[in-house]
Amino acid sequence: MHALRKYRNLFLIVGLAAIVAGYVFLGYGSISLAPVLLVLGYCVLVPMALL
Repeated sequence: MHALRKYRNLFLIVGLAAIVAGYVFLGYGSISLAPVLLVLGYCVLVPMALL
């Protein structure tokens, strides 16, 4: 757990970038890449940044 603390900002920035990219791809009609990016951002990266 302590090893993740120094990477909090990186996880948050990458998570937010994944979320934004997911919505952009969703706007272009991607039905395969957009959900993967959104789940990765919302369910993995942002919660890791909040730990």
